[in-house]
Amino acid sequence: MGNSDINSEITQPVGRFAPSPTGRMHLGNIMTAVLSWLSVKSRGGRWILRIEDLDPQRSKIEYMQRIEDDLLWLGLDWDEGGLDERGLNGPYIQSRRYGYYAEALRHLQATGQTYACTCTRADILATQAPHQSDGRRVYGGRCLPVHLGGALSESEAEARRSVPHAVRLHVPQGDITFTDRLYGLQRTDLSRECGDFILCRADGAWSYQLAVVVDDAMMGVTEVVRGNDLLLSAAQQIYLYRLLGYRVPEFAHVPLVCNKDSRRLSKRDASLSMESLRRDYTPERLLGLVASLAGLCDDASPVTLTQLTETFNWQMITPAAVIII
Repeated sequence: MGNSDINSEITQPVGRFAPSPTGRMHLGNIMTAVLSWLSVKSRGGRWILRIEDLDPQRSKIEYMQRIEDDLLWLGLDWDEGGLDERGLNGPYIQSRRYGYYAEALRHLQATGQTYACTCTRADILATQAPHQSDGRRVYGGRCLPVHLGGALSESEAEARRSVPHAVRLHVPQGDITFTDRLYGLQRTDLSRECGDFILCRADGAWSYQLAVVVDDAMMGVTEVVRGNDLLLSAAQQIYLYRLLGYRVPEFAHVPLVCNKDSRRLSKRDASLSMESLRRDYTPERLLGLVASLAGLCDDASPVTLTQLTETFNWQMITPAAVIII
């Protein structure tokens, strides 16, 4: 599955911003985009805009257009991607990339580490207790076949493959480690903290974990900048990178921007959406606010992208859990 071009010696950093077109962006989305853009542009790299529209019911073309307009208003132009599909590594819209995910799935199935799962959400809620630390439910292996260490006989496993089913990846015991640019050494026991995870749902929808790994690898992404709510996903994705023979990128998980109630921003926080922010701020003032929240500037004075690019350094950013606005 590995590609010689993908795994060749990398001389230029490549970053990406990969929003979901399910609503107007908010301040937290913008901070992630700005930090990702600054990180590669301060080192002469390339920046990709990829649209992650794996949820067809909620994704809309008008939101894709607004994402592009908001980024350009701030001066965050991209070298590849977007609706015009510029660049040589497209398509850059996930709904047009399903063939690549299917190929990756076939490769993973050939390893013998995947299996059919017919569990519904109700089954999982009824049979598995929440993870003590954060309430997540780790899959308990109800459909795990005997050859992978489960209790399901081979005939029972075969029967599950003959009806609509999700495809799960079996993960081994043992730690996945990596060093995050902000949060340092991370150590995750996939079997205990994540469990076997879905690659493709029973309705044919592709999982985020598989899609993002395939896309980042095929697009030559060398660093992933995103919110720290996805910190645990990095271990799952690193495992997939290795199984598929891809180079693992560097990771920088940035603090979440939260409202005054300490709840992470969502597209429902209208006062901090780009619609309101563009009404109340100039691009330079909004960049100043973002830079001050991230720790790149001492105050929220107006600043340009050029100025931020000249001084950008990851060591300036404080790895807080959240940023209250």
